[in-house]
Order: sequence, then structure tokens, then C-alpha cells
Amino acid sequence: MDQNKNKKQQLNIEIPEGVIEGTYSNLAAIAHSPSEFVVDFMKILPGMPKPKVQSRIVLTPKHAKRLYRALQDNLARYEKTFGPIKEDDAPGGPMAPFNMGGPAGQA
Repeated sequence: MDQNKNKKQQLNIEIPEGVIEGTYSNLAAIAHSPSEFVVDFMKILPGMPKPKVQSRIVLTPKHAKRLYRALQDNLARYEKTFGPIKEDDAPGGPMAPFNMGGPAGQA
């Protein structure tokens, strides 16, 4: 039996210097087509006339579903450790998802 088949594949990930600090986002908009999902991460702060897109990520539907499952898993583990995350925004409130011209999605 090949022992390499039983080992999980490990990636050697490199994070460039300009990316390692991360980018703050407190708003996201999602649009999709039959072949891709587009997620725009934005920052909106008091006194800003409009949100500014900080980063745009384009995913295949397959990878969007993997991301969805990974977020579900990580949120469950987070809440198990730190308690429930309180959602302050009521549906339809000021930070509700909005459409950017593509098919309706949710953030």
C-alpha cells in the first residue's frame, strides 16, 4: 500500500509582503453567473460618502461552495469556543446585502 495516498496533501503557501497584513472589510457584495461567483469586500466607515471596494475575489461555483462550507465549519468552532456571535443588523437594515447589477446574491 502506498503511504503517500493516506497522507493529506500539504500546500506550501507563500503570502507576499503587501498581502500579509490583511485588508479590513466590514461589508461584502456577492454576484454570480452560471460560471463564477464574484465577491467584493468593502470598507464603509462613518463619514464615508460610499463604500470602497478593498478586494474582489472571483470563484468557481465549486470553490464558492467549498468556501461556504469552510466558513460554516469555522463559525461553528468559533462559537463553540467564544459563544454565539450577535448579529446587530436586522434584515433590511443599513448594512443589508445589496445588488451590484448581477443576479441577486447575499452577503
